[in-house]
Amino acid sequence: MRDSILDVIVIGAGHAGLSISYYLKELQLDHIVFEQGKTGNSWRHQRWESFRLNTPNKYNLLPGQENTFPDAEGFSSAADFVFLLQEYFKKFDLPVSENSRVLSVDNFSGSKYFSVCVSEYGTVKCYNSKQLVISSGGQNIKNIPSLAKSISEEVFQLHASEFRNSSLLPDGAVLVVGSAQSGVQIAEDLIEAGRKVFLSTSQVARVPRRYRGKDIVDWLMLTGFNDVRTSDITDPRILSMKQPQASGLGIRGHTVSLQSLARKGAVILGKIETADPEKVFFQPDAAAHVKFADEFSGKMKNMIDDYVLKSGLQAPPAEEDIDDRPDEKAACASGITSLNLKENNVTSVIWTTGFKGDFSYLKLPVFDENGLLKHTDGVSDITGLYFLGLPWLRKRKSGIISGIIEDARFMSEKLKANNC
Repeated sequence: MRDSILDVIVIGAGHAGLSISYYLKELQLDHIVFEQGKTGNSWRHQRWESFRLNTPNKYNLLPGQENTFPDAEGFSSAADFVFLLQEYFKKFDLPVSENSRVLSVDNFSGSKYFSVCVSEYGTVKCYNSKQLVISSGGQNIKNIPSLAKSISEEVFQLHASEFRNSSLLPDGAVLVVGSAQSGVQIAEDLIEAGRKVFLSTSQVARVPRRYRGKDIVDWLMLTGFNDVRTSDITDPRILSMKQPQASGLGIRGHTVSLQSLARKGAVILGKIETADPEKVFFQPDAAAHVKFADEFSGKMKNMIDDYVLKSGLQAPPAEEDIDDRPDEKAACASGITSLNLKENNVTSVIWTTGFKGDFSYLKLPVFDENGLLKHTDGVSDITGLYFLGLPWLRKRKSGIISGIIEDARFMSEKLKANNC
């Protein structure tokens, strides 16, 4: 295969890479999918033990899959989803090459083909293809702020992707930095394990887990909220918003909010600002973050109520959800702006500050002046180069599993049309 010219090379065998491979095989395009580890690598190595997906099982289907989940409304663990990915590529006999780390991608002058060099079990091999799909995702490099280096070496620090359970941490309180989905879920996990938790927050939206008889994801699909096109967004801040706070833990998941964590004992702090060996300093904005989350949840419920009214849909009244009840005075927010780690017995810091994408292997002019990938609906300016599985690739739902079928089908049609 290395001596032939492939129609397409796909980089990354997560849900995005496997989905485009399904369509490429259906279209009879000769291709290979390179994965640096095992299929679903990030799901295997970047999730903690109690982790659950935030979308119900029925929305986590890949192309050609049927809804055969024992509980379509339930929430899968990371291990469950890895098993689904493994069974998927085996069932459809997709051409996945595991343990194949891509070293470089180039398009040499005078050549109309892409050259992809790969380390396969320590041996470097190079392949050529007419077209290329980058589906390696944007969660490859741990994003830890530089101020982490200022904290005393006596304090144990790790990234959310390295956390598994509280027993692996030294005894004592834990500072969790970041209040998006991972931050609030890990904070809750630690509290349930009996740990004292200090949570450094940022401006993150929140949604109720269930509302008027349906899961929030059902409503986001029904109302068209998740189908908003990237090209229609006029406020660039929306494109960088984190996924709303929610949890898939429990029979039907549950609402998780800053006020619910405070009731369980968490100290709700503002955004982390600086640090020295003994203290960590925070901005005085915890209350603003509580109010922002409350207001976003309110807007979502108003949107749903309007949809129910205008569509004539029969829906029960809103359920009582104490965790979604607005904290109008932001009483759960602490006014603390400095935390002495030793005095408060804080022995661990967990950075739930997200990831950055590693596209260093791309030796092509694909980045803009801000270092972001240049594309329109996933189509690069470079002929034959495409991106898949990124947030807001084409629509709001592009960054979640339920958006991949539509995006992968769209991309496969482009690949078929341009194959020559």
